[in-house]
Amino acid sequence: MTSLRNFRPIIVFFSLALVLLSLSRVSLLVWQHKQLSQWQDIFYILLQGLRVDIATLCWLYTLPAFLLALLPTSGKFGRGFVFVLRSWLVCGLVVLAYMELATPSFILEYNLRPNRLFIEYLVYPKEVFSMLWKGYKLPLFLGLAGATLVGFYSWRLSGKLTQTGNQPRWWTRPILAVCVVAFGIMGARSTLQHRPLNPALVAFSTNPLLNDLVLNSSYSLVFAAKSMASERNAEEYYGDMPLNDVIATIKRYSPSSTNYIASDTIPTLNVRHPSEAKRKNLVILLQESLGAQFVGRLGGLPLTPHLDNLMDEGWNFTQIYATGTRSVRGIEAITTGFTPTPSRAVVKLSKSQTGFFSIASLLQQKGYTTQFIYGGESHFDNMKSFFLGNGFQDIIDFPQFDQPRFVGSWGVSDQDLYTMADKQFRRLHQSGKPFFSLVFTSSNHSPYEYPDSQITPYSQEKHTRFNAVKYADKALGDFIHQAQQSDYWKDTIFLIIADHDARAVGALPVPIKHFHIPALILGKDIPPREDNRLASSIDMPPTLLSLIGVESISPMIGHDLTRPLSRHYQRALMQFDKNFAYLTHDSVIVLRPDKAPLGYYYDAKSQTARPQPVTDVMIKRAKAHALIGGKLYRQGLYTVPSTHITEASVLAQHHDEQPQKSELTTTPVTNIDPTSSCTQNVPYAHPTAH
Repeated sequence: MTSLRNFRPIIVFFSLALVLLSLSRVSLLVWQHKQLSQWQDIFYILLQGLRVDIATLCWLYTLPAFLLALLPTSGKFGRGFVFVLRSWLVCGLVVLAYMELATPSFILEYNLRPNRLFIEYLVYPKEVFSMLWKGYKLPLFLGLAGATLVGFYSWRLSGKLTQTGNQPRWWTRPILAVCVVAFGIMGARSTLQHRPLNPALVAFSTNPLLNDLVLNSSYSLVFAAKSMASERNAEEYYGDMPLNDVIATIKRYSPSSTNYIASDTIPTLNVRHPSEAKRKNLVILLQESLGAQFVGRLGGLPLTPHLDNLMDEGWNFTQIYATGTRSVRGIEAITTGFTPTPSRAVVKLSKSQTGFFSIASLLQQKGYTTQFIYGGESHFDNMKSFFLGNGFQDIIDFPQFDQPRFVGSWGVSDQDLYTMADKQFRRLHQSGKPFFSLVFTSSNHSPYEYPDSQITPYSQEKHTRFNAVKYADKALGDFIHQAQQSDYWKDTIFLIIADHDARAVGALPVPIKHFHIPALILGKDIPPREDNRLASSIDMPPTLLSLIGVESISPMIGHDLTRPLSRHYQRALMQFDKNFAYLTHDSVIVLRPDKAPLGYYYDAKSQTARPQPVTDVMIKRAKAHALIGGKLYRQGLYTVPSTHITEASVLAQHHDEQPQKSELTTTPVTNIDPTSSCTQNVPYAHPTAH
């Protein structure tokens, strides 16, 4: 009994923490009850959640319990140890409480518990604190107030619990310490299997949020930090394939217009011939969080009248899907054509900061001026470092905006951004040198700040996403109208595309409908057309290079949509946390960590899915596309072709390697409809011919 009394502080705080985490989980379940598919889910979540909580608390309290078993609590040294013990107990409980209080706001934004995004945002305290203060005052206040109250009362309680009393005899202490460690490790592992408890072990649903409710937010955050530190490879999640098999599979599902070239240093090296002879400027207007759900012409809310009208003036893609749910993932796809991975986007990875392929580096070699224009701080999400290391010559961000009309948490308004862009384009056009500019908006981002008197609000409360979308649309429409009156319009191709949707919510392990985004190509010589082919963000860079008259030699595997593309080759790639989806016209394969792949029949019109049997061929196709990015990144194989590999030598090599040249000759784009599914004039080249 003396021994148990000695551990009373640990036992009481362990119990309090367990009650706190359980109450939080019950509250979240009540709030999100509509996401439950069957009542049995409740018992599973609560029971397995208790298991996760016990494991979490064993990790938290085993060390102080071990020290409490060995060290005295009286005397000068003992008083010092008691202070450290109390601090540990109180701080641990405060962190647990704060993370649970912060969870509802995070779920509202990301439909998941706090994860790696929570950690990544902490790297940028200025922008994030401004966002929290302006957009999340109440949750921020409640979180801080709740954590403060927990800290105050738990400190008082710890003082009573650690008052010096009878202590175990010295010879029993080592035995107690060994027992504490043994029970602590057993509780933390929570299983006798080879691998300890992890999120995959307790995952039970195709709905990511329900799986996350089994966890607690502190566990979710620590697991995310551990994963970030190790940057686990896709092979560890989905199983491995030899690189040669991966490359062969990728080529097998590439149309003949993607002419691969034998290369040991760049396995996916290919040459693309432009559809236009005249060199043109390129401008990409990357829209923050503009999912199809907000675009009227794509079946969404009536929030984008300007974009809807512009879709009648250009090349409108109705079935484009983003590769992820973060801006850096969108930047990765649009500027590099790189496939998504379960790791962080290459914008933030260390090995891709220099020498990594981007269309900026390619266009810089072609004599283009390349620039990035952003209304905020370009160091956010490591954009500035990545861009400067990979072909972008000029970075224009917040410090260079002179007296902007409106400044929010994320920088200047979209109107100020486009004013700067127009100024830059006029200057660059006058220089007579072709240019490429990536313009990244930010007004449609929490806390949704924009200038007054610019729009008729869609919702009564001003600072909502709906109103922010309307404002972003107005700013975009005004800019395009202004650009159409400029001298640079006739020599420039514009792409309007979203980086990702605002939220990714749904019962599927990858909520496909929330990856659907708008994509519109505009220009003086771009005829109006509606393109219903299924495509991915990674298809945009090859398409744009073809449209601006640039013959490219690159490692990009995306499709050039100026060429015919049959349904057989159409696909979209999506990464949602650790799940990867490979979408085709009527089905989707989802790869999950440590679990069997899932198959669904998917109807894009109704955005509904029903289970479908999967075949080995389907799995291999999906797995190859899930693995290729990580393999190329780790081995440094997704890079800019060496300067000694000139276009002439590559094209000569390509010519020599084609025994039946006529089978690989593509029909000029001027003689075909790019939206057609017909491929009889563009036969497929089997990988063995490359």
